[in-house]
Amino acid sequence: MESYEYEFEQEIIDLIALKQEGSYWDFKREWHHTLPDLLHDIICMANNLESRDAYIIIGIDEENDYTVVDTAEDGHRKNTQKIVDFLRSKKFAGGIRPTVYVQPTYLQGQTIDVLVVKNDYNTPFYLTESYQGILANNIYIRMMDSNTPKTASADRTHVEYLWRKHFRLDASPIDRVLYYLTMRKDWLNAHSETSSIEYYKYYPEYTIEHSSAGEDRDGYEYYLFNQTDRTPHWYDINIRFHQTVIASLGGAALDGGRYFTSTPKTEGIRFNQSSMDSDIYYKYFIKGTLEYIVHCYYYADDGDEARHSHDRFLECVLIFETKREKEEFEWFVLSHQDKLADLAQKVHLPHFPNLDGYNMNAFKRQYANACALKGMLDNFRNDVVNA
Repeated sequence: MESYEYEFEQEIIDLIALKQEGSYWDFKREWHHTLPDLLHDIICMANNLESRDAYIIIGIDEENDYTVVDTAEDGHRKNTQKIVDFLRSKKFAGGIRPTVYVQPTYLQGQTIDVLVVKNDYNTPFYLTESYQGILANNIYIRMMDSNTPKTASADRTHVEYLWRKHFRLDASPIDRVLYYLTMRKDWLNAHSETSSIEYYKYYPEYTIEHSSAGEDRDGYEYYLFNQTDRTPHWYDINIRFHQTVIASLGGAALDGGRYFTSTPKTEGIRFNQSSMDSDIYYKYFIKGTLEYIVHCYYYADDGDEARHSHDRFLECVLIFETKREKEEFEWFVLSHQDKLADLAQKVHLPHFPNLDGYNMNAFKRQYANACALKGMLDNFRNDVVNA
């Protein structure tokens, strides 16, 4: 069992053992018989006041000492795709819906389903068009062990809390600046002779700058070789709150400076679990993380050179929706090693010049494996959708 599955299962077991509902978890003996009841529960959990993932745990009989009731044959049972399709058909404010998935879990030889409602800053979630008793513009929340009734709306103080969460007003400086960086048009240039500095116009104490990393870093990465200009140009990116550096990461000017990005993270996969060394390495971003948000921040689609360099860069860099997707994908790769090798052999390699002091075959293998993994990620996602 993967570590994240074990941790998740243990958390659910611990909640069941409490034999009571709480501020971010709810028990159901069986799947909802009506869609309005399901929608109401999801909205309440999405608007929980704990600012964390919430769980609707289906297959637990509260009336019978919280015993397990198998959901495998439940006629109202739904998978993730059905939940997503259902939510997509509803008119949420701003067109933004809760992120929800179904996680089957096995306890005492039986199946229960956990409807996971992800924590999200896009609160409050509410409908702009009523749906069978779920009223438009009413804000439903989860407080303590209770949901707001369908005919009511949350108290003003609780609604205010959800809006404060939305705008990160109570968040840490790093969480606030990550939110501000998603609003590129609101950042302005500040003059500097040695670096590129920009500040957020509504809160100018937040700044981002990048400056040359100097001669300390002049090496190559495999993703440089499919650019027209392969010369490495490395940078340091610093994000400040007032004069305090609250985040630092690497940057790269690709294709002779035509395109600038934060550098992706590196991951290795070991096919031989007894070995301490990884068999393949690849570069990646995870959406919502510092590296990815800064990557998006610096990209301005000019329809020409920057776009070309950006697209070539992402041909061999993986982008995951979540950390969980990354972990599941790596297990998928471990069970399809032959498919990876086959795809890697079919990758068309760009020109790799002979560079003194470098193992160019290693760069070629890394590039081919990364492109093959990109193809496998598409296959993995298709399998998930069709499951």
